Amino acid sequence: MNAPAVLLIDTSAGPVRVTTPVPRDTWWGLADKDGATNVTQTPAWLDCVCATGPFQDAGRLYEFENGSRVVFPLVSRRRRPPFTTTQESWPGEWGIGGPVSSGSVGPREARVVFEDLARLPALRVGVRLRPEDSDVWARAVPEGFREDLHTVHVLDLDGGFDTIWERRFHRSARRAVRRAERSDVDVEVDRAGRLVPEFYHLFEQSIVRWAARQHEPLALARWRRKRAFPRERLETVVERLGESCTIWIARCAGEPAAAIVVLRRGQHAKFWHGAMNRDLAHPVRANNLLHRLAIEDACAAGCRWYDLGGSRQGASLAAFKESLGADLLRSPRYYRERLPVSAVDRGLRTAVKRAVRFQEG
Repeated sequence: MNAPAVLLIDTSAGPVRVTTPVPRDTWWGLADKDGATNVTQTPAWLDCVCATGPFQDAGRLYEFENGSRVVFPLVSRRRRPPFTTTQESWPGEWGIGGPVSSGSVGPREARVVFEDLARLPALRVGVRLRPEDSDVWARAVPEGFREDLHTVHVLDLDGGFDTIWERRFHRSARRAVRRAERSDVDVEVDRAGRLVPEFYHLFEQSIVRWAARQHEPLALARWRRKRAFPRERLETVVERLGESCTIWIARCAGEPAAAIVVLRRGQHAKFWHGAMNRDLAHPVRANNLLHRLAIEDACAAGCRWYDLGGSRQGASLAAFKESLGADLLRSPRYYRERLPVSAVDRGLRTAVKRAVRFQEG
């Protein structure tokens, strides 16, 4: 890795020292002080992104005269001229990135960071903000950035599991969990990666179901889904996060029926991926049981939030998450492009969906 470059820039908030890439010890230190830091905002997550794709570290550390420090995780594509690359936090399906800071960041500091990002020579610069940042940071976005509205379902773990079970789980969710507990369902927990093959086999089975539901050719569905979530990615995350990554598998009469992957750091637990054999899992409500156990585990570990990820409003998946007591929060993505590559990409995707008569699931 090359030595970090240090720049001194004049801004509306005074002189600002910018270091890129970010020294790891500094990043970890700020992450420990910022209680809202997600596992997806850590150097370990950056390493997963770079290990499984054509990316390199382009993160930036901002140090202000008032003592504020902000880490902005970024990756750029390797072996591309600056004006043809992208710099994002994060790319594709890697989730929420955005700022990590030593304390509260005011609107002037947030504005300075965005203005610096706007000056980068990259073809595209993008960031996905966590819900906690939707206030100050979203208001600081300068002209020239566009917004993609994303949402996440987040369960408040305040009060512990007994409170969640009695006051936040809907009656239907409690009934589903009890049904699973009365059924022939066994749950195995893995914090070492031995269940990766079984999880990914269930994921491949899920692709068949998703393709049929969405009227998508199976070959296209397999290419698209496995490109977005290759087995190598799961293996890398399991290896690099260690016990912070847990695979939960429910078996019905010994057969794998449903599985979830949950990531954890500090006050945050995150449901990352799930898969199931619906014919086995749905009748016994195996997914309800897995999330009930994962939520209880997060509470025991001292987590404050359980992030269930995004889903389309009105979809059955959104209703499932809301039955567990999760609230829908904004997690916007902002991007600036020198050429309209996103519009072209959306147009191509829309054309393909129309051609295959794709139906949103």
